[in-house]
Amino acid sequence: MQNFCFKHVIASIILLCSLFISNKLNAQGKTDLQILSGINRGFGIGSNLLIQDISNDFPFDIKFGFGYTWLNPGNSSKARKIFINNATNGVPEKKGHSFDIRLDLMKSTTIMGNSNSYWYFGPRFSRFKGNFKYVGGNEDFDITSSQFGLGAGIESHYTISNNLKLVITGGLDYFLSAKLQGHDTSYSPDNDNVNARTKNENGDKYDFKDANKAIDQPQFMPRLLIGVQFNI
Repeated sequence: MQNFCFKHVIASIILLCSLFISNKLNAQGKTDLQILSGINRGFGIGSNLLIQDISNDFPFDIKFGFGYTWLNPGNSSKARKIFINNATNGVPEKKGHSFDIRLDLMKSTTIMGNSNSYWYFGPRFSRFKGNFKYVGGNEDFDITSSQFGLGAGIESHYTISNNLKLVITGGLDYFLSAKLQGHDTSYSPDNDNVNARTKNENGDKYDFKDANKAIDQPQFMPRLLIGVQFNI
């Protein structure tokens, strides 16, 4: 069901962007490219396509973007227990990242005296992966999730030259909890879990709450990025 929804969301985003770009090419709109980096819970980089002045009858500009963020994936020892076994050998190493797709409606406003500013909001999709490796323990596995969310924020542009602007943007994204899967185990928010591991001598099983606490998949993602914007 999740894959079905994801395919339709991505198709809708591509369709919307295609329609707006087509309208731009046949009307008075203009398109700018943004390249940004900064804090997105971890260190992140991103690229946005900003479509402005789409129509006199449409009150928003549109921003379509991609981002990549390096993240702390969670607790190594708990990840091992919840997704594989209770072994403790090996030196743990971990790394994580998320890839996100975003679509924003942007409305012009004035922020701290800068009239070339916006507030924005829109849907989000994130693909998260955390890797846990235990050197000397012969275990190396990924934990992944795919999440939908919403985000909002503010953004200001500062003119450097005719074709170049400084961009500062800040906001907050919120992602819904999603199924965490890795090795041969998965934990779902509704606890329809697969091959859940045993956590005590009573035979009790780990559940989604345990897995979600151990693995830091995106949830609240504060953003503060700075970059440049080019006319294209």
